[in-house]
Amino acid sequence: MNNRRSFIKKSAALGMGAFGINSLFNELHAADFQSAERFWKDDIGNNEDYWAVIQEAYQASKSDIIILNNGGVSPSPLVVQEALEKYNRQAAQGPSYYMWRIMDKGREPLRQRLAALGGCDPEEVAINRNATEALNTVIFGLPLQKGDEVIGMKFDYPNMMNAWRQRQLRDGIVYKQLSFEFPIENDAMIVKAYEDAITPATKIIHLTHVVNWVGQIMPVKKICQMAHKKGVEVIVDGAHSFGLLDFKIADLECDYFGTSLHKFLSAPVGSGMMWVKKDKIAKIWPLVCNHEPTSADIRKFETLGTRSFCIEQAIGEAINFQEAIGIKRKQERIHYLKKYWAEKARQIPGVKIHTSLKPEYSCAIAGVSVDGLKPTELDGKLLNDFKIHTVGISYESVQCVRVTPHVYTKISDLDKLVGALEKISKKA
Repeated sequence: MNNRRSFIKKSAALGMGAFGINSLFNELHAADFQSAERFWKDDIGNNEDYWAVIQEAYQASKSDIIILNNGGVSPSPLVVQEALEKYNRQAAQGPSYYMWRIMDKGREPLRQRLAALGGCDPEEVAINRNATEALNTVIFGLPLQKGDEVIGMKFDYPNMMNAWRQRQLRDGIVYKQLSFEFPIENDAMIVKAYEDAITPATKIIHLTHVVNWVGQIMPVKKICQMAHKKGVEVIVDGAHSFGLLDFKIADLECDYFGTSLHKFLSAPVGSGMMWVKKDKIAKIWPLVCNHEPTSADIRKFETLGTRSFCIEQAIGEAINFQEAIGIKRKQERIHYLKKYWAEKARQIPGVKIHTSLKPEYSCAIAGVSVDGLKPTELDGKLLNDFKIHTVGISYESVQCVRVTPHVYTKISDLDKLVGALEKISKKA
């Protein structure tokens, strides 16, 4: 009997382990993080003694390849990796029991913590697999009619643009796309472009918070305020902003928000979140069927069938890691890293930076090009000759290599990047 009680107690704790005193974060990192605080000074974001402790928490900081494509997928810190392994091992003993009867009970505590992280109501948060799933749920779930207009831009994420094009083909909506020449250091110019595109038929503005191609931060709140005055709803793609920028979802004043948690939050790959303003939930049809599709319960968007409950629960340790650093400190550090290498690189003859270096207009992502080289050629040289992983982008007016550091990125890695750009430019 005592063994059975112990077994039940341990099993019940499994789904809530990340949020208790016995969390893996407390076991692996809490003491080191607390000790590292003695290195911190509030007036700077580049205290290397402090950040060395954070870097040690990531296996990626010791990789043979310098990873500078964190805008694609960010590696998880060791504590998240170990949490995922722990849950997978437990689930493997009996998935139908451990996943559905134990780990599934951990979704509500996780919802509470994600809502706290996002500064919103837990009853407005659904947990899913990525930003594409979150935003496609809204895009295909909106009750739009033939002739209704949607305004986006040519620099939204491809999966979202394709979703709107599919609705245009299927339902006859009108999908309009704006174009910009980034970088832009003028919010009013961007807001006016969206405002000028609105007509009496406009129902939705689709807005990307941080443009994945070049890192431009869009003036989301200002656009939402303008749109609402005209009776237009706003969907925000926060894939590259959540876990990086210091903001609360509710403060953006948007109507819908979707994000991937495996980017700057460093949660396991295949984890995401959607937020729907409470009074909008009932009118959005679930992307996957639900027995009450018109209910106002945010959980109707989570009937995804069998999926990895282990991934969901490991998100909790990513939240612990995030909160131990602090979002403001994290944003300032990653912007510092971007500015550190980009300011040096733009002094090199033949090298161009395609992103604003001002913190209000960009944070982590910056585009770089070398005269005489295509983006794919520069990307290839960085990887093959210097073991630096980036991504080449050739799309519309954007012709550059995207470079995205993270908190585990070392200054020495960025020095190697700058040195590589200098050598490449001399041979180009």
